Amino acid sequence: MNQVTIPEALFLGLVQGFTEWLPISSSGHLVIFESLLGIEVPADFNIVIMVGTIAALILYFRKKILQLVSGMVALDRTTLTYVGLIVLSGIPTGIIGFAGKEFFMGLFSQPFVVSILLIVSGIFLYIAQRAENQGKVVDAKSALWIGVAQGCAIAPGISRSGTTIGTALLLGIKPRDAAEFSFLIGIPAMTIAAVLTWLEEPASGSGVAPLLVAIVAAFIAGYASIGLFMKWLQEKKLYYFSMYCVVAGSIFATLFYLGY
Repeated sequence: MNQVTIPEALFLGLVQGFTEWLPISSSGHLVIFESLLGIEVPADFNIVIMVGTIAALILYFRKKILQLVSGMVALDRTTLTYVGLIVLSGIPTGIIGFAGKEFFMGLFSQPFVVSILLIVSGIFLYIAQRAENQGKVVDAKSALWIGVAQGCAIAPGISRSGTTIGTALLLGIKPRDAAEFSFLIGIPAMTIAAVLTWLEEPASGSGVAPLLVAIVAAFIAGYASIGLFMKWLQEKKLYYFSMYCVVAGSIFATLFYLGY
């Protein structure tokens, strides 16, 4: 396997960053584009460059994060409960992630299957966006279900943001609250995944320079995509993302089936 070049790393970083927070599966797009363009990278490369999008998320939600930290220091009951729900959601995510690690990693080399999973993501998102907004808030039960959804979304092609937000919407949670909780639980889950992967393969077999370029590109594109998604979510445009996933997944699946 050849080392990833700087231009390839830049492209992959931009794809990762822009698609991470949109409900269209960043890992799925990376697998598909890498296959179509003949770019060979280790599966763990796609995981490590999430550092850029994590940093973008922390920057975007810095006020909310500081508010949570301040509330924890002050032992504010509401804040402690909310942080507890974030931790609770990580339990099923961790169990699914560790138990299915080999299976999920294997999917990174199966672009046809990933394309099918992208279609599944689109169908799920279409169903979820039609759910009635009951104005509910996240509680222990919903946190666990959202955590399960996040665990399943480790599979490339299954959108993490789309699956977690969609699950929250099906549970009657308000759209903005659903998105905020989805993004916040992503910080510890994605950070742990990136750190563990880095410890296993320090340079991801791709070279430090390309890795850094990809991370910076993912940070810039990721920060831009968060704002766009929050705006589109409020305007109830999830329908467009679901249609994109179904159409794009169908096109990609056809191309791979035909041998491209």
